[in-house]
Amino acid sequence: MSELIQKDEDSSFRWRLLTEASVLALIGYVSAAPLANAEESDRPTVWIELGGQLSRWENSQEAYAPPFVTLTPSGFTSPLKAEKPPRYGWDETAALLFQPKGSDWTFSASLRYGRSSNSKHVRQQSSPAYYTVYSKFHRSSYGVYRHHTNHQQVKPAAARFVDVTAQQSESHTILDFQAGKDLGIGLFGRSASSILDVGVRFAQFTARSVIKLKENPDWKFKTFFTGFATAYDRYGYFYSVSRKAQRAGQPYHSFAGTFLANRSFNGLGPSISWNSSEPLVGNSERGALTFDWGVDAALLFGRQKAKIRHQTTALFHSTYAGLGDKMTAYRHPATPDHIRSRGVVVPNLGAFAGFSVKYPNAKISFGYKADFFFGGMDGGIDVRRTEDVGFHGPYASVNVGLGG
Repeated sequence: MSELIQKDEDSSFRWRLLTEASVLALIGYVSAAPLANAEESDRPTVWIELGGQLSRWENSQEAYAPPFVTLTPSGFTSPLKAEKPPRYGWDETAALLFQPKGSDWTFSASLRYGRSSNSKHVRQQSSPAYYTVYSKFHRSSYGVYRHHTNHQQVKPAAARFVDVTAQQSESHTILDFQAGKDLGIGLFGRSASSILDVGVRFAQFTARSVIKLKENPDWKFKTFFTGFATAYDRYGYFYSVSRKAQRAGQPYHSFAGTFLANRSFNGLGPSISWNSSEPLVGNSERGALTFDWGVDAALLFGRQKAKIRHQTTALFHSTYAGLGDKMTAYRHPATPDHIRSRGVVVPNLGAFAGFSVKYPNAKISFGYKADFFFGGMDGGIDVRRTEDVGFHGPYASVNVGLGG
């Protein structure tokens, strides 16, 4: 009988404990509801972001290499090194994000514009010295011998040289319109945010190159000899006269090449991105440090264009025996325009990782970001050749929240 009474008391105690816990939880929820509503009403509905990125460009294109480049003297640096496109540029970003009150949906528009350029002038030249030649005169008359030797210095008419002027510029514009929803899936806890966005992306790339090459690769002094000699008897006496002269010719080729290229790509297509923010320390009221990361992809349907013009000339300078002849060896091509336009599909992949310091109405972010567009440009000269376009580097941005 006592055991039955003990069991009834234990059961009654458990029910009272469960009832009290439920009441406390309900009271806590009711008391916290106004705070949650207050936080919801204080949350900014509009965010404005401004930022920048130091980007390294990955854009290989066919180098302008006319045939005479292979004749560059071994002591000179190849002119092709001066034709390398710019490697670093500066990107500017701006974004506008709208999140309605009481909703976990977001709507955003962002713009990214980057540019880079370089201008190079490289000249390499030898410094030839004067060349000394001679002439010898011999005469024998009535048993008397006379000898004369004269020396003369010849001034260089030219020199071996390589002269390169290269001006190149590139730019890109990326415009995104997206709508997303906070899925609340984090790596380190429920307090993380994870937004899946879908939308449309527009991308435009342009590149321009102007290159001028001049080269005298084979100038040199080349000696040859001239002279005469005569001898005869006169009234029993022997006479002789001779003259021998060393000459210095300066034959060389003079090459020149010009190159102009304008390339572009314009594309539009669907995009998707996943951005996540994981809190590390702090809180949103006093400031929190978060780890941010994201990936995105797009498929761009557009058109590649390329307009190429190049021309090479060669002159042969023959300077033997005082001649100053110039003969045009070739001029190619006569009408050197290569114009191409083609519809393409360009896949795009990107990712970023960084940290943010968040406040209720502001956020400061920094990290590393990369974007790659596969087959984005026509990098060929005489024939089409697709090249990947990419840029990556450290970024920083400032976000300001409005409304609420």
